[in-house]
Amino acid sequence: MPSTTAFQAQVYRSLPETERAEAIVDRISKAIALGLLKVGERLPPETALSEMFGVAPSTLREALADLRDQGIVTTRRGRSGGTFIVKHPFTSVDAINKWFRKTSIAEIRDAGDEHAAIAAAAVRLACERAEAHEISRLLELARTLAMADKPELRARADSRFHIELAVLAQSPRLMNAEIRLQAEIVQPLWASVPLPRDAERVAAEHVALAHAIANHEPENAQRLMLEHIRHDVHHLVDAKLFLGYPTSQQERP
Repeated sequence: MPSTTAFQAQVYRSLPETERAEAIVDRISKAIALGLLKVGERLPPETALSEMFGVAPSTLREALADLRDQGIVTTRRGRSGGTFIVKHPFTSVDAINKWFRKTSIAEIRDAGDEHAAIAAAAVRLACERAEAHEISRLLELARTLAMADKPELRARADSRFHIELAVLAQSPRLMNAEIRLQAEIVQPLWASVPLPRDAERVAAEHVALAHAIANHEPENAQRLMLEHIRHDVHHLVDAKLFLGYPTSQQERP
């Protein structure tokens, strides 16, 4: 099979023994939502996928059947066949509300602290290691976010910006950590139900970060990143309070 990209290697990495078909569905769905896998893309052959995930072929087939039932993938037979991504997974209002209900303000701030540590390290390394031609991809993603007219498209552009920035840091560990954090927070950040997020402001912050990297300004880039993540944390806290959910674990029913 063709060589896999760094993103694909993260998506298709082996699963722990305790995880089964549901984990495969969750991982592929999140990868599509984050823009790591694209509509129209063909998944690796089933034999290769089962080996990469470290599961039995029957477990993989169960996961693919679930994805087909959700309309996320379709399987075509024949010489040019295979399993293709045909739809972005939809994050329901109920799922977003559940996230805000079960996630305390302390947990939101803790996630922000972790993201600040990861992203601040990544942006400093990107200032040192990124090539000039790579910055254009960050600017393109910022423009995509500004022009997107749906929350799911904005979420995808937002997460891809942060993941691409981590790629420029040339650190697989930082990239993997950024992917994990984006999978957790990007959908609640862009959910239109609690409070709409200012896409133009977020895009402008992304542009400023890209220029700081292009100009090799690690101190400025780090400052901009920390401010950017602080805005994210404030937005999530405001959205939770707006919804009127319990603010701590002790207050949950």
